[in-house]
Amino acid sequence: MLMHESATIRARAAVHRWERLADDLDAPVAELHGAELARRALGLETVTALLVVSLSRRGSRSFAAVCQWPRLHPLNERTVAVRHHPLIMVESTRQLAMALQHRQLPESGTPPLQAVSIRLGLNAAALPTERGSVTDVAARLTVADLAAGHDGLAACRVTAEFTHGGTPLGWCSMRFARATPQPPAAEADHRAGLLHPSAGAVGAAADADVLIARAPQARLVILPRDPGHPILLAGRPALLPAPAVLEAGRQAVMLTSGRTAAAVVGLSVEVRTPVPWRGAGVEVTTEPRGARFVVTVGRQVSATGTVALLRP
Repeated sequence: MLMHESATIRARAAVHRWERLADDLDAPVAELHGAELARRALGLETVTALLVVSLSRRGSRSFAAVCQWPRLHPLNERTVAVRHHPLIMVESTRQLAMALQHRQLPESGTPPLQAVSIRLGLNAAALPTERGSVTDVAARLTVADLAAGHDGLAACRVTAEFTHGGTPLGWCSMRFARATPQPPAAEADHRAGLLHPSAGAVGAAADADVLIARAPQARLVILPRDPGHPILLAGRPALLPAPAVLEAGRQAVMLTSGRTAAAVVGLSVEVRTPVPWRGAGVEVTTEPRGARFVVTVGRQVSATGTVALLRP
């Protein structure tokens, strides 16, 4: 008992020390980490996927950041004028949170904390259209709900508010917690009876981005067309990361509603239990201002989420 209490006291002290750390992130993130270390620390397949340019402390639990959203980001359409994919805001928040974990937050143990819930709000009318190389975006971050475990940080919430040219673009809040070690058993993968919809039908830029497939009896299941997708499934994980669960739910709603990606003004997901990278079912229920989706593994609900849509 005394050993456990001592470990808990040390972990809580680490949380308090974090609030008093001097800012060491005024330089560009890639320069601080080194490009290759930044890639590994932020869980990226390539250095070109790095969206965070700089990150600096503004208060005990607040930070300012600069991000660059490439027109040719893997999630974007390959057009002259690009309206950035909503998940780029989610991916930016994830990278910022990982940078904080590696540079500013207390030790979280091994493996690092995983996103377990995401909420995203979009100012659809203000989202910029990029015709050049990149869109420069400013972000204001706050960290909340820090929880200490016996060996370090056990959970936290990171919220980022994004602006472009002083105009609010939207916000993203992600809650992080310890990963569940054991994945669940996936449903049978009967590929012969599954059909992938077109990318346009699910609001994706390319066929490789499609995460869902149609099963018999009009059921929808998760079955990524590209198991090694550099953003959605970087590193070929056995479990679907929370952003990929969110995207699978968004695609299911796009497919069933017939709406376009431009109609999305809000997204959310709560991952209750691990979701295998293929075989989970997705069910959609239409609501007056959007839809809800439920991800199931067998008969167990593994995740729930919402998609808010503009009125037709």
